[in-house]
Amino acid sequence: MMRKAILAIVLVWGQAVAAQDVVIAALGDSLTQGYGLPAEEGFVPQLEGWLAAQGSDVRLINAGVSGDTTAGGLARVGWTLTPEVDGLIVALGGNDLLRGLAPDQARANIDGILQAAQEAGVEVLLIGMQAPGNYGPEYKTEFDAIYPDLAGEYGTQLLGSFFAGLTEGDAPADPSQLRAFLQADGIHPNAEGVTRIVGRIGPEVLDLIARIKAD
Repeated sequence: MMRKAILAIVLVWGQAVAAQDVVIAALGDSLTQGYGLPAEEGFVPQLEGWLAAQGSDVRLINAGVSGDTTAGGLARVGWTLTPEVDGLIVALGGNDLLRGLAPDQARANIDGILQAAQEAGVEVLLIGMQAPGNYGPEYKTEFDAIYPDLAGEYGTQLLGSFFAGLTEGDAPADPSQLRAFLQADGIHPNAEGVTRIVGRIGPEVLDLIARIKAD
């Protein structure tokens, strides 16, 4: 009887380990961190709730820091990729754009982040940013190319824009109507805006989870 009981415990424990949550870190800036919103309405909590509603066992780590550039993300990626982390969402570049930093610097920094993830054996979802036109067409072309170029080089999953959920599908045809989904600063999404953003990014994260489990 005792041997059977021990065997049952071992089997249950083994199943629990096998069913252990996938852990994904979201490395980003204020958009990831949830700037200006109650904690439960930010990007990471809403995304985690969306994934749970799809029946996905995943734990997200909020590694967003307001004001961070791609250089800040590169400086933090080493201690973000702890042994428990299975996947990494990279959503950086907005503050590089706000400061007009050189695209080649952003490219080198994101390259370093993807290299660190590759060396750690961690699957990545890279989320791009689109440069505004006020820096000129050459700057925009060079910056916008960073994300698809590096995704192709590293074989990384790519979503072209963090704001895809506000600009694709049933998004308002008039760009001025997008303000309904933004906070007063016109930059950060409000809670409803985050919900729409999560609705677009969520399926990408499900694909990321499938890639993690397939490894």
